[in-house]
Amino acid sequence: MSQICAGRIAVVTGAGRGLGREHALELARQGAKVVVNDLGAAADGVGSSGDPANEVVALIRSEGGKAVANGDDVADFAGARQLVEQAIGEFGGLDVLVNNAGFLRDRMLVNTAEDEWDAVIRVHLKGHFAPLRHAAAYWRSEAKEGRQREARVINTSSGAGLQGSVGQATYSAAKAGIAGLTLVAAQELGRYGVRVNAIAPAARTRMTETAFADTMAAPESGFDAMSPSNVAPVVAWLASTDSGDVTGRLIEVEGGRICIEEGWRHGPVLDIGRRWDPADVGGAVRDLLTQAATPEPVYGA
Repeated sequence: MSQICAGRIAVVTGAGRGLGREHALELARQGAKVVVNDLGAAADGVGSSGDPANEVVALIRSEGGKAVANGDDVADFAGARQLVEQAIGEFGGLDVLVNNAGFLRDRMLVNTAEDEWDAVIRVHLKGHFAPLRHAAAYWRSEAKEGRQREARVINTSSGAGLQGSVGQATYSAAKAGIAGLTLVAAQELGRYGVRVNAIAPAARTRMTETAFADTMAAPESGFDAMSPSNVAPVVAWLASTDSGDVTGRLIEVEGGRICIEEGWRHGPVLDIGRRWDPADVGGAVRDLLTQAATPEPVYGA
């Protein structure tokens, strides 16, 4: 069987458990050399441990793959730089960045504390920006030196960031920001051979224990649609050189289902060619709304 990522060098953040673990394992099985990054924190981001990353590395090596562990904080700018530099130092370069690390501190908006907001925005949004920033600088330098790589970035957004989710205002805001970051990065980095896409996965992990409480147990027989392993094949393909014609896209993955998300688009418009009278705005907007598509419902509404 051919390995679609043979010879590729990949970094996967938050790869000690859940989705990240499955991404790292699948990339290795597809021939990639993997830097397994994980801070080893609890589901709410508290604490740290090297055990989760080391266990994944050991499993990859037991299957004949190549991997090293990394415990840097991806939302720390210097730590993210060290992560990228480790891939280059250990394996001689970097081809793939999978931004996956994150945690939850769910609250209704009126109960969200400032430190909870800051922590979630930091790990998801800055935790995507910082590794991407350092990886992009490396890829730009390589391109300028005539060594342009077929680089790939796979970011992790969420249905919560695209359709919204009651009780997850902070998480939804961060994941929506990641979708926007993906669009901009795809345009800015394309000239250097980088393709940037995002996934919106739905699977059974520590972060989704409450949301998917009725699907926590695997079925007695047949296909387990909520297994996090179902998302990894899409990540592996996006990491491969075969995906070079795809960039700036957001792909929802759940079980055996793949859906191309279609985000904000210009809809109905009315231009009167002059400054609006405030009294006239309401009628105009309501008329435009009758012509516009009905938004999808917010999760939990």
